[in-house]
Amino acid sequence: MTPPVATEPVHAFTDDALGTLDAVGLAAAIRAGELGRREVLEAAIARVQRVDPELGAVQVDCFDRARRGPATFGPFAGVPSFVKDNADVAGLPSCHGSAAFVPSPRRRNSPPAEQFLRQGFVLLGKSTMPEFGLTASTEYADRPPTRNPWNTAHSAGASSGGAAALVASGAVPIAHANDGGGSIRIPAAATGLVGLKPTRGRMLAQAGIDHLPVNLVAEGVVSRTVRDCAHYYAAAERYRPAPGLPPIGLVEGPSGRRLRIGVIRADIRGHRPHPETEAELDAAAAQLAGFGHELIEQRLQADLRFVDDFCTYWALCAVLMMASFQVEHGRRFDPRRIDRFTRGLAATIARHPLSVVPAARRLRGATALYDEHFAEVDVLLSPTLSHPAPPLGEQSPNQPFDELFAKLIDYVGFTPLNNIGGGPGISVPHGLTSGNLPGSVQLSAPRGDEATLLDLAYQLEAAGTFPSITA
Repeated sequence: MTPPVATEPVHAFTDDALGTLDAVGLAAAIRAGELGRREVLEAAIARVQRVDPELGAVQVDCFDRARRGPATFGPFAGVPSFVKDNADVAGLPSCHGSAAFVPSPRRRNSPPAEQFLRQGFVLLGKSTMPEFGLTASTEYADRPPTRNPWNTAHSAGASSGGAAALVASGAVPIAHANDGGGSIRIPAAATGLVGLKPTRGRMLAQAGIDHLPVNLVAEGVVSRTVRDCAHYYAAAERYRPAPGLPPIGLVEGPSGRRLRIGVIRADIRGHRPHPETEAELDAAAAQLAGFGHELIEQRLQADLRFVDDFCTYWALCAVLMMASFQVEHGRRFDPRRIDRFTRGLAATIARHPLSVVPAARRLRGATALYDEHFAEVDVLLSPTLSHPAPPLGEQSPNQPFDELFAKLIDYVGFTPLNNIGGGPGISVPHGLTSGNLPGSVQLSAPRGDEATLLDLAYQLEAAGTFPSITA
């Protein structure tokens, strides 16, 4: 990996109405009359305008609409936020990170956007993502990237990279995100945030996603505190309880339970992470042992065929998205403007068309494989990513497809199992690595047990290992 280049952090924290409040604290201050909704809104808009010229995290804003809009209601009433640009919001375009078409404003909210906005958030716009959410860095073939506020020479992760940059920089305290192979957890890890991918079926899904051979995508948020994450999922669950899953409820702190935690030190291919990443894993393991948990060395059970099957399905998703947008936008869709990586990913299906059906069949059976990991432990502890956030350009979609594909497989070797198996995983910040970049670890639990992940996340947060961008 290219040696890191150090730059000063870019953040918007200042002595205004938002201060250093998280979303729960901000909503409480608004309810109590300690802060006015208008002053909070204007402070957030000013913060976004201050940092976004450097970060490039806003796809489209709707500041004037927010100013004209009626008061919102719900547990997060008055809290400013963003929706990721692959979730339709009435009156705003959904660009999906692509330059291949110019979208019209959408007519209605998608189910995930509706579930998010019903909590009372004031929408400031749509956050950036890479083309169709298919890569792990929010970089483009034809325009500037989204930058990491901790070090703007580095990636903010993806695909929810814009959301993560806005939250980590203090522009807003929380933002909508979603995760099809790590797209909540990857940018959370890169930018020092809390990012929980919930159990499959926990949240409302995009229209039509349940008709895919395998549903990989889960909706959620990125936040700076565990409290915001816990309160959001409790509120979303009240809006729409998940059928067939035990409720999470409102997790407000550690339970004191002593758990058996399996420590995963290598990805599915047996590759160990970067030394700094492994050091953060060791530090988190030592802390959890100090809290009284029993730690047991384990390894991931999936074999290399799992990697091949996931890559085949990843390529199928590229084909399906290109086809759906071409149908939707007709002559306004210009396939010549699809980036090099997306074209290369789609082309792998053309080379191996007969691999799709057996790969999908095996991936549908991976739920049992995921469940096997918890036969003797309650939780798994692993790295979130195999190395710290890379310098911008290292994962650019302009490079040869095979080169970028190999880099991505190496970078995200710990996150896809949760998507395939349907289980929850949370990335939490842990210390700093070189180049002033946040470290992180991932905790995974059996399907339906987000509450245990939040419990452990609270413990690590209380230990003071979450880095501060203002320090």
